[in-house]
Amino acid sequence: LPSMQTSGTKPCPCPSFKLREVASMYFTMIAVFLVILVVALQGSVPRGSDFPYKVPLDPQGLLELSWNVSYPEQAVHFQLLVRDLQFGLLFGMSDRGEFENADLAVLWSDGHNSYFGDAWSDAEGQLHMDSQQDYQLLGARRAPEGLYLLFRRAFSTCDPKDYLIEDGTVHLIYGILENPVRSLQAINISGIHRGLQRVQLLKPNITVPELPSDMKTMEITAPNIVIPSQETTYWCYMAELPDGFPKHHIIMYEPVITAGNEALVHHMEVFQCAAEFDSFPHYNGPCDSKMKPDRLNYCRHVLAAWAMGAQAFYYPEEAGLAFGGVGSSRYLRLEIHYHNPLVFKGRRDSSGIRLYYTATLRRYDAGIMELGLVYTPVMAIPPGEDAFVLTGYCTDKCTQLALPAAGIRIFASQLHTHLAGRKVVTVLSRDGREQQVVNADGHYSPHFQEIRMLKEVVAVFPGDELITTCTYNTEDRSRATVGGFGILEEMCVNYVHYYPQMQLELCKSAVDPGYLHRYFNLVNRFNDEEVCTCPQVSVPQQFSSVPWNTFNRDVLRSLYGFAPISVHCNKSSAVRFP
Repeated sequence: LPSMQTSGTKPCPCPSFKLREVASMYFTMIAVFLVILVVALQGSVPRGSDFPYKVPLDPQGLLELSWNVSYPEQAVHFQLLVRDLQFGLLFGMSDRGEFENADLAVLWSDGHNSYFGDAWSDAEGQLHMDSQQDYQLLGARRAPEGLYLLFRRAFSTCDPKDYLIEDGTVHLIYGILENPVRSLQAINISGIHRGLQRVQLLKPNITVPELPSDMKTMEITAPNIVIPSQETTYWCYMAELPDGFPKHHIIMYEPVITAGNEALVHHMEVFQCAAEFDSFPHYNGPCDSKMKPDRLNYCRHVLAAWAMGAQAFYYPEEAGLAFGGVGSSRYLRLEIHYHNPLVFKGRRDSSGIRLYYTATLRRYDAGIMELGLVYTPVMAIPPGEDAFVLTGYCTDKCTQLALPAAGIRIFASQLHTHLAGRKVVTVLSRDGREQQVVNADGHYSPHFQEIRMLKEVVAVFPGDELITTCTYNTEDRSRATVGGFGILEEMCVNYVHYYPQMQLELCKSAVDPGYLHRYFNLVNRFNDEEVCTCPQVSVPQQFSSVPWNTFNRDVLRSLYGFAPISVHCNKSSAVRFP
């Protein structure tokens, strides 16, 4: 636009906000309308290889998103396949999958013309055209399977209305317009078919290692089960390795998804059982069933984990994950999370994970180490908190004792909390100074957990510290949430995958219990209501009797920040290093 000038005033070098908004909207609509009109007639489909990552957005598979990441350009290129386009759609990102305060790309039709624009929603969910158009439409192509929309978005746009795309989980949202709308502002987001999908958008740019010629595969899959007609199911299936199966290295794994069920299989894990038991019962059924044998709870050593949108997982060429052989259980447990919000009935499934393994052992065995907080009720979160922080330490004294002189190399990480977890980060500290972030997820969801390959290998040496911090939200709870194994209790864990394997399997901390006892005594002295601090009363019971006023919250927060800690520096046998 040319600079504006009115009599008696200085020239204005840029248009006013409203004019910029209108101009941006006008030119976007005109350009895009022409693109859709011209390109929609072309039958060519973009090559799938250009977009290596793919995920269904909705349970019916009407919307399929593919993307690639350009780190030199600091941008993501999206390809959205719309199988049954009606009068438009919304696609975008928000903090936790809400449609309020969301950053959106919108395609809509008034019944005559089609329009595309970068928009945002306010706290009430009302849509507004963005004055800065950062979703750049690159093309629209009609194909037999539907309409392909190609667009680009920079990681960071410096627009306060835009979502900052960063490492970790991204909550993608979508909405389908089933009726024509006269304008963007006329779209009522509460009245449309909508949903969310979680992905890791910024995939690491990793070179695929060369695979050995003697590589074999093994599929651990569900045996043609009927997916229950309910929204959420965790299905457990027991498998076993052949008799006398010698030691091998797992060097890669990938998902095996039954065709047609891509939108239902949410995530999957393969666990190896504890070697101390000679046998495990066969089981094929829901993980929460009363019929599930208790012994299956001893199958907790993760061999592989996949979540929707993840690709194949590769081990570094110098390491592999050992399974089979002496001291290794033959028994494996497959766990599949089915997400079936449309409650499909009678859908059969044989999904699972394909392991790639070799008898030619690599130089190093890979290991898995637990960082974070000990599973103990002494670490608790008061009710009604929007962002309560707890931190677990793998201390310099522990790494000094347990790590080899040459250190270890962390190449992958799986973050874990229960339902109240909102953020998780692990940092490496050396000589009291933060060196680098090992893994961070500022939009963490307990419903989306996967083993993520790190962008770069992290070297950890004796005397280093690994500090894991979790942020929790308990605004929907009326009682304190304590640490523990139950789903309504909490955890703060980072399972780091590293090599070479060492004896240290768990390096975590919790507040010193004696100092927590002093806290309860203090609460008792300064509150009218009596808090039972009798030794025979459990810590969860003591927490449940605390009146959660501002003083008691602040003192607990300070206690966790400054009180001495109890460190667990454990070998795989659960024996502590001295």
